[in-house]
Amino acid sequence: METRKRSREEIEGAEAETPPNETSSDNDGGKAKGGLSESSKQIPTATEFIAPSEQFLTLPPELKDVDFSKRVEWRKFAPYTDDPLPLTPTDQPAVFSSQYPALCFHVHATSGRARATTLHLPSERKVPTPIFMPVGTKGTIKALTTEEICNDKALNCPIILGNTYHLALQPGTELVRDMGGLHKFMQWDRGILTDSGGFQMVSLLKLAEITEEGVTFENPFLQQEDKDVNDRERMLLRPEDSITHQNNIGSDIMMALDDVVSSVTDNDERFEIATYRTLRWLDRCFAAHSKPKEQNLFAIVQGGLDTKVGGLREKCLAGFQARDKQIPGYAIGGLAGGESKEQFWKVVNQCCKSLPDDKPRYLMGVGYPLDLVVCSALGVDMYDCVYPTRTARFGVALVPGEAPGTMRLKNNEFSNDHRVIMEGCECQACKGGYTRARLNILLKRNNPLAAALMTSHNIAYMMYLVRGMRKAVIEDRYGEYVRSFIHDQFRGSEKGGQDVPQWVKDALEEAGIDLKLDTP
Repeated sequence: METRKRSREEIEGAEAETPPNETSSDNDGGKAKGGLSESSKQIPTATEFIAPSEQFLTLPPELKDVDFSKRVEWRKFAPYTDDPLPLTPTDQPAVFSSQYPALCFHVHATSGRARATTLHLPSERKVPTPIFMPVGTKGTIKALTTEEICNDKALNCPIILGNTYHLALQPGTELVRDMGGLHKFMQWDRGILTDSGGFQMVSLLKLAEITEEGVTFENPFLQQEDKDVNDRERMLLRPEDSITHQNNIGSDIMMALDDVVSSVTDNDERFEIATYRTLRWLDRCFAAHSKPKEQNLFAIVQGGLDTKVGGLREKCLAGFQARDKQIPGYAIGGLAGGESKEQFWKVVNQCCKSLPDDKPRYLMGVGYPLDLVVCSALGVDMYDCVYPTRTARFGVALVPGEAPGTMRLKNNEFSNDHRVIMEGCECQACKGGYTRARLNILLKRNNPLAAALMTSHNIAYMMYLVRGMRKAVIEDRYGEYVRSFIHDQFRGSEKGGQDVPQWVKDALEEAGIDLKLDTP
């Protein structure tokens, strides 16, 4: 049986909060009973897509005739080709097709490779891009109410992310379904994207066993003395189960269950198995999808860091090209796991140059402001990450200016600072006049108000960032925007600051942005 195990040190910090007195569970120590839900037990495994172990390393039949001496790409327009990309006015209403009844995707403007688009979702929900999606793991963004996320104009988030694995454990997706889906469960009338549970194959790897059928997790909330292994304490997550849970949740965008391998794993064979399995699991996800008129199912590009011609990323892309008529949107997965920034941007670049220009591109698990600015220049539309909200609870504010663009408000240097975090910011903290000194003492005393104010600020900053990026694309001055952002963060060692990292220079050069030009 094929399994993967890693030590606690290798995954430390990936799933749990850093301080030992915090817990990833939202309850008060109750034990979740993980296991197969009744609804998912009713869906049989799509055995026609199951491969025997001796075929794990065999090229899938749909790829046998692909010419892998050439780069895989399809439906590309300018600036990738000479053909102009059809653009849609921002005020044009959505028209849903029979092929993609739950998504109408409009591209409004381009500036180089950067794009300003809108995802029209069911129930008249709209998601303008570039967009950052805050992570609400169990249907809530810690420290904030739904009303604050929606009604505070500094936040006004059009879409958030929920976690299928954690919602399946607590409170259970049948309960969410019976209460009208996650939108009603959390009183949220905007977009929801759910991940598939694939990331937990990395973040909870020490609790996971991966086979062709799916991944089996031990319950992470059980105390050690309670872990007498039996079926009730283990959760099997097959592609069929992941989709059933997401159908129960009712998210607008669902992600296919993919076989995720940590990007720093040194095992070429394991990556190849995972790449081909991701294609088979996608077929099983589509076969199990019961609400295609209401929910979109996105595919996730895997293939490790292999970006060479004919490499694993190319093979995964070719597999998706063969299934393109089924797929309304694409995600770039398997990154933000410890790989070098040079490796990171090259994978993003390859995927953006290959994937079709008339569908959205989502870069999973990425939330550093610098990464958003650079990857949008390469052609990414959507992002998510726990970083802004998690770091807020630790007292770190996101701010413009010199790298790393953070302010650690627990530090003593802010104990007598009477300024707000960021002048002109409309978040609850800054607009409310909470000084850095006031936040310093609230944070040191672990006052819950501090978590709320810091979270409000960091989400407001991310929304401020992506709105500025979108405006720059629509005005066809994204290159100028990027140069200004980079020069603010990296003043250069001759001016007492940091030099621009080489990976940033290389990625932006590939995107056609010259950092040497003067910025007004």
